[in-house]
Amino acid sequence: MSAPERIPPRGLTATADVLELLAEGELTVRGQIREASNAVLLCSVSHGGAETDCVYKPVAGERPLWDFPDGTLAQREAAAYAVSDTTGWGLVPPTVLREGPYGPGMVQQWIDADPSAPPLLSLVDGDEPGDGWRPVGRADVGGGRTALLVHADDPRLRRLAVLDAVINNGDRKGGHLLPAADGRLHAIDHGVTFHADDKLRTLFWGWAGEPLPGEALDVLARLDAELAPGAPLATRLEQLITPAELDALRARVVTLRTTSRHPEPSGAWPPIPWPPV
Repeated sequence: MSAPERIPPRGLTATADVLELLAEGELTVRGQIREASNAVLLCSVSHGGAETDCVYKPVAGERPLWDFPDGTLAQREAAAYAVSDTTGWGLVPPTVLREGPYGPGMVQQWIDADPSAPPLLSLVDGDEPGDGWRPVGRADVGGGRTALLVHADDPRLRRLAVLDAVINNGDRKGGHLLPAADGRLHAIDHGVTFHADDKLRTLFWGWAGEPLPGEALDVLARLDAELAPGAPLATRLEQLITPAELDALRARVVTLRTTSRHPEPSGAWPPIPWPPV
């Protein structure tokens, strides 16, 4: 669906307003994103005089995965939003679980990416990333040639790297990044998260092994408290992921706080998603 056909948000003043709109509004399907591996529908949602665009992913449209229980991807998307919201970084767009035209599923606010935003990923010749960039690894660019894949040395990406380590994101690709015109970075597609085993696959290894920034340690301390049994975040996540996955989430937060460093590839799982974009 082209940008002029999308209906801009109206009457939305806070995240709570957006969540109410997504949860209570009338969903109207406008089209489908056919490039997605699961069913992804573009919708508008209206309620109480407010209207915005959103993405609706019905559980019925999820393809089975060998390592995740069937019919759980929408719940994991909602869980990723709950954790992101607790961090205060606002990386994951507002997301709810609800009934839709094709049954229960995940509904998430649509984010328009700024086409003029500086690139966050690049391929460079040589072995050095250059100022303002972090190396990821060599990439095959065809014709028997390789180039160095790099990502921006951007504090927004560094926050996302921490969030992905927390939620054990198994599929962080470049196409999942939506830099907005206001300078904020949004990240989408979090269905392959929260596995109890180490599944971290990402393009953003540029800080691997380095000390975590102070703000990240503060956020991890907050998450540690909010994941205690009976705390609001833990209570919400109990409805979305399994007990073993919740225990593994708590353990990852504790490990990150204890080491105070960005994680490094484990060697037991491919560290880079494919395709990378």
